[in-house]
Amino acid sequence: MTDRRSPVERVLARDRFAVLAALVGLTGLSWVYLVMMAGDMQRMADAPAMPDMPGMTQGGMNMLRAAPWTATHFAMMLGMWAVMMVGMMLPAAAPMILFFATFARRSREQGHTVAPVGAFVAGYLVVWSAFALAATTLQWGLDRLSLLSPHMTTISPVLGGTILIAAGLYQWSPFKDACLGLCRSPIAFVMGHWRTGASGAFRMGVEHGAFCVGCCWALMALLFVGGVMNLLWVAAITLAVLTEKLAPRGRWIAKAFGAALVFGGIWIAAAGLGYGPMG
Repeated sequence: MTDRRSPVERVLARDRFAVLAALVGLTGLSWVYLVMMAGDMQRMADAPAMPDMPGMTQGGMNMLRAAPWTATHFAMMLGMWAVMMVGMMLPAAAPMILFFATFARRSREQGHTVAPVGAFVAGYLVVWSAFALAATTLQWGLDRLSLLSPHMTTISPVLGGTILIAAGLYQWSPFKDACLGLCRSPIAFVMGHWRTGASGAFRMGVEHGAFCVGCCWALMALLFVGGVMNLLWVAAITLAVLTEKLAPRGRWIAKAFGAALVFGGIWIAAAGLGYGPMG
């Protein structure tokens, strides 16, 4: 069958395929890492108490949790969060990255100076790496206050319910809606934030990453409720992010998520205070 596409269209299709393959490969490697790390942490959490270490109760992790964090442990947690953000957020960012790659190719053909798509992706990942640093610091703080279980979930139903309620209310906020609107419209973002050159592409990536964080940070906070390394919970949040960003009625879906989170948070918090069926 004859390929009736123009040479330009064939080049653009090849570029999109290469970028998509890179995104799929990077996302896949991130999830492989998360699965392996989750297995290691599960084995640590479920390890039986040592006879000569009576403090190693509740899965043999209380002593580990009580011990001060070392620089190595902090770095390991930071790496985990950074890889998790790549695995969770790159799929939702794929339409924006693919559109940038196409737009950049056409701009170069018209004689404009445009950086490779890698500069844009680098800027995007820098922002989420900064978010990973903030999340790691928050995890350290919660751990020092003994508010996290060995599986890295909140042990206080009131705190967990409060996080759910706050995340649900944020889903209805104008700021969330504005950030989600730019995340859902690659054309609007590129037209309103276009920069030339490598530094320009990097800056665009940073700006888009900032809007993405503004859109999704509250959903990421839910990891402390369902478990930072609970892969089913991680996958559920990833699916929620994908749905509200890519589905035709994503904005209404985001609000529906918000309502469900608020009701769920009230139920959990009330149960923790002794007013619900779990109390």
